[in-house]
Amino acid sequence: MNLEGRDIISIEDLTKVDLDKIFSVSEKMLPLAKQSSDICKGRILANLFFEPSTRTRMSFESAMYRLGGSVIGFADSQVTSAKKGEVLSDTIRMAASYSDIIAMRHPSEGAARVAANASDAPVINGGDGGHQHPTQTLLDMFTILKEKGTIEGLKIGLFGDLKYGRTVHSLAYALSLFPKVKIYCISPSQLKMPEYVQNQLAVKNIDVFEHEEIEKVVPELDVLYATRIQKERFGSEKEYFDVKGRNIIDNKIMALGKKDMILMHPLPRVDEIAYEVDNDPRAVYFKQAAYGLPVRMALIALLLGSVK
Repeated sequence: MNLEGRDIISIEDLTKVDLDKIFSVSEKMLPLAKQSSDICKGRILANLFFEPSTRTRMSFESAMYRLGGSVIGFADSQVTSAKKGEVLSDTIRMAASYSDIIAMRHPSEGAARVAANASDAPVINGGDGGHQHPTQTLLDMFTILKEKGTIEGLKIGLFGDLKYGRTVHSLAYALSLFPKVKIYCISPSQLKMPEYVQNQLAVKNIDVFEHEEIEKVVPELDVLYATRIQKERFGSEKEYFDVKGRNIIDNKIMALGKKDMILMHPLPRVDEIAYEVDNDPRAVYFKQAAYGLPVRMALIALLLGSVK
């Protein structure tokens, strides 16, 4: 499947064939992630981050530099013409005229789609509000493939903020493309997986189970994917403090899990995973973040048509 020139706004833009292609190229990018190449020499990435980010922004930048290209952009919308009242579509049109491809994060759901409609250059959604974060999903799935050898038939627990967590929404959609996957949603009732996500999983005949207490379900899991409870998405501080700190994953919880279970997290963590767990070989969240580099290298090269 040719991905050249396409926008990646939602994980639902991608088929199973697309995912397999991206993972195949990501595998080839693994050795290049430690050295320079000229695969995208002369090409420019506009890295437009209207919302704070560390890993995603740096990962996109590093990916383009490792491919031999250049990067322009900003990490603070307050230093752009948006502060003067410029609308998003105008900012994107200008950025597209200066670059070959755009990576963007924005606090508003739907902003990435607006950008794609305004841009002549391919747009990659680096996260739009509580909507989706497709490149995070790609690296999450690549991590599962590398660590477990397959995705098919796995029992995968999604833990934490499933209401506002765009990473778990995107991951759930992508997992539905793989046969016999079972998804276990583990969260306080206030942070349940939204019905519209669950409805889409039901259409794909994916088995979904809901739990509030992690102890009861962790022994069954092949993968436990934890997320941060996102204070910035809550309507009030009271709502946040009602759920903050519930069901922390510590060594006692990990002791209940299978010996080959892996623990993932998109980072940053706050208090949902105790630091003592870092020494457990099943904790792969830092390795998971590192996989973002070859995956984003693959995606940039494919969208620019630099690899086929």
